[in-house]
Amino acid sequence: MNSIQSVPQDSDYQTFSPLQLVLKRIVDIVVAGILLVLTSPLWLLIMLWIRLDSPGGAIFTQTRVGLRGMPFKIYKFRTMVQNAEQVFKPQVAAQEDMANFVFQHKGDPRITRSGRFLRKTSLDELPQLLNILNGSMSLVGPRPEVPEITEHYTAEQRQRLSVLPGVTGLAQINGRSELNLGETLAFDVEYVRNWSFGYDLKILGKTFAVVFTGKGAY
Repeated sequence: MNSIQSVPQDSDYQTFSPLQLVLKRIVDIVVAGILLVLTSPLWLLIMLWIRLDSPGGAIFTQTRVGLRGMPFKIYKFRTMVQNAEQVFKPQVAAQEDMANFVFQHKGDPRITRSGRFLRKTSLDELPQLLNILNGSMSLVGPRPEVPEITEHYTAEQRQRLSVLPGVTGLAQINGRSELNLGETLAFDVEYVRNWSFGYDLKILGKTFAVVFTGKGAY
């Protein structure tokens, strides 16, 4: 599998010790495995609801950019109408366009009835447990970005590719969909620069509180 062409050389990335990475990976596998077993009955109900609510499959896949610029397929429960990407696809012509770019808007007509609930409760993220188990994502990390965005990264923003993308992260506990792209990228770089096992635990703890309130999710 080829990497995204705009990804920099190894010298542009942050480096972490093998022990840190092994510990993070062990936690990811254990927690994701437990959550997958506990939520498996819920998956069947969600998939049935999605299929009954609108035409199309229950699982949404999309190419995202992961560790060191390697592309991978992300899995989520479908929350939009079928072929929603044909209606809107992120268009960023240059790096200066990125600061105020916003992916999601309130009242987006592409979002289905089931999708609004799934997004509000973050249940649409459950299939990403599979991404964690296959090693393409982590529990905590930068937002998994689309190639159309990463090709315009500055050298500083490329630091977010030094770690696996996460299901949750600093941006998710500090505004979620209310943040523009520039703010999200800044939180991601801050996370990479300050990363530690304890930092991950702190973010995970705050994530549960944010998901419970539903703040910033749409």
